[in-house]
Amino acid sequence: MDRKIGGWAAGMALALALAGAAQAQGPVVAIMGATVFDGTGDEPHVANVVIRDGRIAEVGPKVKAPKGAKVIQAKGLALTPGFFDLHTHWTPGGEPNLTPAIASAYVRAGVTTVDDFHEQPESFEPRRRWVAGLASPHVNFTARMSTPGGHGADWADENTTRWVNTPQAARTEVQGLLPYKPDLIKAFADGWRYGVASDNTSMNLETLSALVDEAHKHGLKVLTHTVTVDRGKIAARAKVDVIAHSLQDREVDQETIELMKAGGTAYAPTLAVYEPGKDGRALQPDNPIHQQSIRKFGYALHNVKALHDAGVLVALGTDAGMPGTPHGVSTLHEMELLVKAGLSPKAALMAGTANSARAIGVIEDRGTIEPGKRADLVLIKGEPWVNISDVRNTHEVFIDGKLVFGPGVSLPAANSAVAMPAIPAKAKIDDFEAARSSLDTLRLDNMDGGLDRSVQISQTIARDGGEGRILSLSARMAEKDDTHAGVIIPLSRGSVEPVDASAFKGVRFEVRGDGGAYEFDVNTVGGGWTQEITAGPEWKTIEVPFSALKPGEGRGGAKGPWTAKDLQQVEFGGTRGPGETLWLEVDNVSFY
Repeated sequence: MDRKIGGWAAGMALALALAGAAQAQGPVVAIMGATVFDGTGDEPHVANVVIRDGRIAEVGPKVKAPKGAKVIQAKGLALTPGFFDLHTHWTPGGEPNLTPAIASAYVRAGVTTVDDFHEQPESFEPRRRWVAGLASPHVNFTARMSTPGGHGADWADENTTRWVNTPQAARTEVQGLLPYKPDLIKAFADGWRYGVASDNTSMNLETLSALVDEAHKHGLKVLTHTVTVDRGKIAARAKVDVIAHSLQDREVDQETIELMKAGGTAYAPTLAVYEPGKDGRALQPDNPIHQQSIRKFGYALHNVKALHDAGVLVALGTDAGMPGTPHGVSTLHEMELLVKAGLSPKAALMAGTANSARAIGVIEDRGTIEPGKRADLVLIKGEPWVNISDVRNTHEVFIDGKLVFGPGVSLPAANSAVAMPAIPAKAKIDDFEAARSSLDTLRLDNMDGGLDRSVQISQTIARDGGEGRILSLSARMAEKDDTHAGVIIPLSRGSVEPVDASAFKGVRFEVRGDGGAYEFDVNTVGGGWTQEITAGPEWKTIEVPFSALKPGEGRGGAKGPWTAKDLQQVEFGGTRGPGETLWLEVDNVSFY
């Protein structure tokens, strides 16, 4: 039996099914006369499908439409299971870049289940609430683990991506993630940077094996960032569930194939993110980076065909959200690229449906068109098992039996919003008396990114004179020009729900430091705002009125007017010269 994704997710499957039945998710629906590609391995065939309470109730050529059912005449249309994408990043840097718009892009493409590899665990609970109010695919929120100096650990902090380099640390961090109820775990196990940049660190076999073993004990599947053949062997030996990228430094050998088959390791090659020229720019034959891109893409195409032909389970992922890899349509293009690699259109459809469901352990719930399965379905104009590009001709999409896209169907208003509804701000932000802020949010380190990151330590310590505790930040800057060290205080759990502070005039706090300049920032849905402050060795109280804030510089800076109604975080930090140090202490942060 397939291992379910997450102990929490396994328990929720039945609960959701019962809830669906109790709520009677819309009318009974009968899809009549479609040519059904059911994902079981059977040939496409004409059949009728009845949906009841969000589940497929009946399938067959002689099935009748129940009395009172909503009947959809689908003669001449293809009906497939909803598509999967096992590798996406719902990032503000993607296309589109807002959660509701991302959800809409997948719905329009017929993608009904995705794995999101981008979020900090603190955000899982509010994001689940947010997505539940949208027309959205099912989103598997995936916890991130890497090595110190590894890929995925070169931005954000250790709460966003857990850093491990020993078996004991791997087990401890997996256990530490369990309260967040992750659906999956992604391990950034391979530090090769494609031969065009300095390599990151990689995870050894012992650590990765312990990570996978501990995850499996708790019902969690593990996917890896693995991009080289040798590291693919390590992933297979560790019994990783899915390699979520292409092995692309050379052609796979028989040992790799046998190890993946023995370990039950599936393969989601994310060809869409690696395709040369995908961004519309002409290839430059004399450019070494472009030459390398073409060479490794050739290996990627060869290897997915070789693995498929050898019997390795091929699933579908794209790395959507990365540059030139837009959400939704990239999932469809990935199937085209699988065909370009030599798979048949039927095999590509299997990768995008049943194979992906099997790879992450939800095949008993969805991924095929069979009685009892979740009614995630796509009606398509054409015959995608003959011409794979027909997957682009989405006609209607059902998620949990509800028609969410098609002629005459409008997406809910929430899908046009830029954020969740704001919640009222509380006056006290943080007095640093506990491990979490006064708002019960988790403080985050925010140092510069890259391989050569500045090193910082943030902690709460006793204030001089025994007057409670304070935030202490100490940092040594990296040997580069663009340095930063700081601490973020989210104003809501995971910074997901914006905060309306329009009842206040500004932010007040106590501070002391090394005598240099610092930055006080307020991050909002509309971008960042900043005010320079100075702090010497003596404590002082500073009030920063909202009217004094200026739009931050760069891509993250605010583009619109200040409203005080969409606040997400406050941050204290600063920059110094290469190799220099910084220290800062803060206490009693509040709105006034």
